[in-house]
Amino acid sequence: MFTLVHQHPDFLIINKHPNVSVHKDDNDQPLLAAVAEQTGDKQLYLIHRLDKMTSGLLLLGRNKEAAALLSANFAKRVVDKFYIAISTKKPKKKQGVVVGDMSRSRRSSWKLESTKENPAVTQFFSAAAGNGRRFFLCKPHTGKTHQIRVALRSVGAGITGDAIYGSEDADRGYLHAYSLAFPYKGETQRFTCPPEQGELWHSYEVKVALAQWQSPWTLTWPTLPDSLQKACQR
Repeated sequence: MFTLVHQHPDFLIINKHPNVSVHKDDNDQPLLAAVAEQTGDKQLYLIHRLDKMTSGLLLLGRNKEAAALLSANFAKRVVDKFYIAISTKKPKKKQGVVVGDMSRSRRSSWKLESTKENPAVTQFFSAAAGNGRRFFLCKPHTGKTHQIRVALRSVGAGITGDAIYGSEDADRGYLHAYSLAFPYKGETQRFTCPPEQGELWHSYEVKVALAQWQSPWTLTWPTLPDSLQKACQR
């Protein structure tokens, strides 16, 4: 279900494996129970969430005080998150920003609107992934449900293996929470975790691009206009 990445006295960082749910099922959280069994914690606190298909870095608090501080970081949007993804098709643009309100669509899906009252904001770079596919590095500035999946679909590049928004079946949904940076008690904590599971991650083209994105927070991300920065702080 997971790989343990880092143990801090106040929090844990795990690499959640794909197709593992972080949500409660009949008031039980199997993932947290499995982590606690390995680390010896009596109780763990889920600070944020990942979609079931999404693998990657997940932050867990080890006590109430730490959980409150870490959760406040997400609420104040002072956490930098970076995701990688592979799409079946090339996007309408190779890099840029996707902005728009999100609304419920059919069944469990969401769609991007042209309005910008409370928009989802996602920046991205892309590179070749081999066999006509595209490899993405995404930086979400907001935390909407299915945000990256909808953003990439909106530029014509649904994620490979995404049963809702994609257009190609695969051995998994190719979205991975790659890097996480957040302040904690006066220090900036940074973690990066390459994906472990999924054959498409291991193509030559993806490995070349990933080597250039080892420290995504150091890349030259275009500055967002003031209007978007304000929207990200809502």
